[in-house]
Amino acid sequence: MWTRIEGFRQEELSKLIQDRKAVRIALMRSTLHLVSARDCLNLRACLQAVHDRSLNGAFGKRLAGLDTKSLATAGRALVEAKPLTFSELGKRLNEQWPDRDPAALAAAVRTWVPLVQLPPRGLWGRAAKPYILLWKHGSGTPISAEPATEAMILRYLATYGPATIKDIQVWSGLTRLREVMERLRQQLVIFRDEQGNELFDLPDAPRPDADTQSPPRFLGEFDNMLLSYADRKRIIDEVYLKRVITENGIIRSTILIDGFVCGTWRIKRDQGTATLIIEPFKRLSKQEQSALAEEGARLLIFAADDHSHDIQFAPLE
Repeated sequence: MWTRIEGFRQEELSKLIQDRKAVRIALMRSTLHLVSARDCLNLRACLQAVHDRSLNGAFGKRLAGLDTKSLATAGRALVEAKPLTFSELGKRLNEQWPDRDPAALAAAVRTWVPLVQLPPRGLWGRAAKPYILLWKHGSGTPISAEPATEAMILRYLATYGPATIKDIQVWSGLTRLREVMERLRQQLVIFRDEQGNELFDLPDAPRPDADTQSPPRFLGEFDNMLLSYADRKRIIDEVYLKRVITENGIIRSTILIDGFVCGTWRIKRDQGTATLIIEPFKRLSKQEQSALAEEGARLLIFAADDHSHDIQFAPLE
């Protein structure tokens, strides 16, 4: 959020989490996201099919023949009575289904019951076990049972358009969106890429000229920008992918030069000094290094204001 919002401060988001105006919940691609309470209400129903498919792929055999309604009801009752970690939830459910894998039982409840993580999990600089509870909006409004898929797609295009149908499917985890896009077609503008694929966008979306320069940016780990296109060549050269996306699924923090990934970064804290280590994938010009150092100095003020600061550029591998 610091990368995207001028003047953003950690305590602003922490207060939203503590006030339940922002929540951590599994959404797109059945992975954990931090979203506003309003988006939690609207998005969760849209993505139920994604969660079902993920559960079936990971635990389908271990849940075969189970009375899913009874399991969901039991899991809901447990987390309504007391916040639990997923491990604790699995163990409690295993008392009722002793012949089943506790991890599979907990995963099933997460799939069928909207569970969110409790603070202090997610607060800046705080470490805590991921306790979960049943999500209801502060007003008492439950998560919508009616998927608003079209509205979700328009939200995606507002951020990531122009984009193909496949891009939207990769970002969300949903499939078979062509029919939905046909219903939206009259509301959108359509372009074609070099391969002839249709690119959809909102009519009033900003579309800078191709020669517009983009300032350097620091993206955090698991940034959605790297996960929101089927064709990642739009933002990263394929030769760099393995240096950013690891075999065990970690997405490293990256730097952007003119809108393209060209390195990674990390902050090392040692004896009162926070050192921003920038590891470029290619040789940088003096102007690019200077611009990155300026942006990096601002990043250190945000991320480690209680330390002295240093910036280092690692040698090319």
